[in-house]
Amino acid sequence: MKTAILIPCYNEEMTIEKVIKDFKKELPEAEIYVYDNNSEDKTAEIAKRNGAIVKHEYRQGKGNVVRSMFRDIDADIYVMVDGDDTYPAEQVNKLIEPIIKEEADMVTGDRLTNGTYKKENKRHFHKFGNNLVKKAINFIYKTDLKDIMTGYRAFNKKFVKNIPIMSQKFEIETELTFHALDKRFLIKEIPISYRNRPSGSKSKLNTVSDGIKVIKTIVGMCKDSKPRQFFWWISLLFIIVGLLIGIPVIVEFFRTGYITKIPSAILATGIMIFAIIIAQCGVILDTVVKQNKEKYEMEISRFLQLENLIDGKEEK
Repeated sequence: MKTAILIPCYNEEMTIEKVIKDFKKELPEAEIYVYDNNSEDKTAEIAKRNGAIVKHEYRQGKGNVVRSMFRDIDADIYVMVDGDDTYPAEQVNKLIEPIIKEEADMVTGDRLTNGTYKKENKRHFHKFGNNLVKKAINFIYKTDLKDIMTGYRAFNKKFVKNIPIMSQKFEIETELTFHALDKRFLIKEIPISYRNRPSGSKSKLNTVSDGIKVIKTIVGMCKDSKPRQFFWWISLLFIIVGLLIGIPVIVEFFRTGYITKIPSAILATGIMIFAIIIAQCGVILDTVVKQNKEKYEMEISRFLQLENLIDGKEEK
């Protein structure tokens, strides 16, 4: 089986050589791809000198890099890892084993279970953001995933070639997990150790701005994948507001037989009508999403049939 190591990079000249050598040692027959994302240092030069296949992605952002990687590279097993040497190459065989055994479509390196991420990473707001995203996604999909934002993952070809990546930057990890859950791909988590960046190496992640993008991604994907629940919660909020405004009007009517709070009555009626319309939108969009999921399942089936046909011809 052909294995590809995918390393998105931006200004990682301090660590990229070690990352390449470590993965060559663990998976000597794998092809290592370094996608340079407009680095201002010698990342691409060092990667090429150490035997990696270097490509360039000129649209800035990790999401854009991953989109190009998934489109361009043909393999049976894909391993995606950051170029900052925070993830251990010596544990890559644990990640790809469930892919080889066909036990999972996506395997994630769980940094949180064994406590190494908490010990090594000193950015407390970053930890808070990770937990917030994890709890939100687990609540939406009724799952118990341990690490949503990890950058160390393995995929099979079926997953890689059938995901429409829309993210541009660091919200890509959230999108990968959302897609896997929404389209019912098999996910498996493998606990791994995590180490902090070496001294002098700087993270490109902005905790506040990138955190806001991740939250917007969660809201958008929840709307797109579970519109009935999304719009019904909004509808419920408007219903509560409408009742708060309208109940005094109703109480007054039953007591006196008259309505003197005309503006409140009109406002409450308008809000309740708006709430009903929003709820109906959720029902209609839920039907559309269901139909799209059915089409997606058929596309996956056709993809697998084509792959089996190609494999059969190659064997002959």
